[in-house]
Amino acid sequence: MIKFFQGKLISSLFINRRLFTEKAPLTSLTVREALKSAMEEEMDRDPKVFLMGEEVAQYHGAYKVSRGLYEKFGPSRIIDTPISEIGFTGLGVGAALKGLKPIIEFMTMNFAMQAIDQIVNSAAKARYMSGGDLSSSIVFRGLNGPSDGTAGQHSQCFASWYSSVPGLKVVSPWNCEDARGLLKSAIRDGNPVVSLENELMYGVPFEMTKEVMDKDFLIPIGKAKIETTGKDVTIVTFSRMVGISIEAAVTLKKNYGIEAEVINLRSLRPLDTQTIFESIKKTHRIISVEEGWPQCGVGAEISALILESEVFNHLDHPLIRITSADIPCPYAKHLENAFRPQPENIIRAVLKSLYREK
Repeated sequence: MIKFFQGKLISSLFINRRLFTEKAPLTSLTVREALKSAMEEEMDRDPKVFLMGEEVAQYHGAYKVSRGLYEKFGPSRIIDTPISEIGFTGLGVGAALKGLKPIIEFMTMNFAMQAIDQIVNSAAKARYMSGGDLSSSIVFRGLNGPSDGTAGQHSQCFASWYSSVPGLKVVSPWNCEDARGLLKSAIRDGNPVVSLENELMYGVPFEMTKEVMDKDFLIPIGKAKIETTGKDVTIVTFSRMVGISIEAAVTLKKNYGIEAEVINLRSLRPLDTQTIFESIKKTHRIISVEEGWPQCGVGAEISALILESEVFNHLDHPLIRITSADIPCPYAKHLENAFRPQPENIIRAVLKSLYREK
């Protein structure tokens, strides 16, 4: 049965594939619960890990991701801050440079622009500019990309912004498996890591295997995952657009007999070009899907990497980019829906790449 959340296909294809391939018992979690479980386990494991941000403690987080952590770990490790992103981010970077492992939560990554100097000039560049003498194990996490009814100043996708910065690692989870494995890896990493999450995924449930729920389950940063296999076209995407792309892939298979291979990037820096290139050699076509703007986007980078490599010769059609519109995100619901990618945009692009009319 196909399951929907707010009218969107969420996880049935993922869940059903796991049901048929694994016999381990399943646990149902929402993405926010998966993120919370990852932080809690890493704080249990390492006393140097702490969480800091606006309303993360007594209010349990603006989106309830840190629910219960204040009661368990207390005010010395779950720290409420004033509304000053540059201030508490600077404190976090300083703590990381002295050997602690902060998790800095931004109520939205749009507010992280207030702290961009600390993230880029202090955290990301410290190891290089000190000749390796300084390092910072720190995670910057928060909402990224368009949500519902948040308008232009709260709906930007920062994937291409942060993934352009040397010294930063950038991850972007889709489901609970991604959320747990990537966040745990980010916390254990010795470098600054930006985790770009999506508010619309927080309440979406996924079924988790015993393996994924293990306290030492990690997803390597820099390794993509093929969510659905196919021979006709490659769809490369990340975050919430993975689910949208899978929905399009289901329709393409059902209505047109087209088998799409959907790649969940998971990590944006480093980028898993090997998985992308091997898929192109099989399908000879590629569609990139993201909620960011087109110019200088993740799809633009993938296009350039293909053009500069021998895999370009395997293409039977130029790469097609699916992005949000090149404008600030509108507030009106019908304009907001038109602004960001929908399954029908992906379907049209796939048919175009196969020289077929819809």
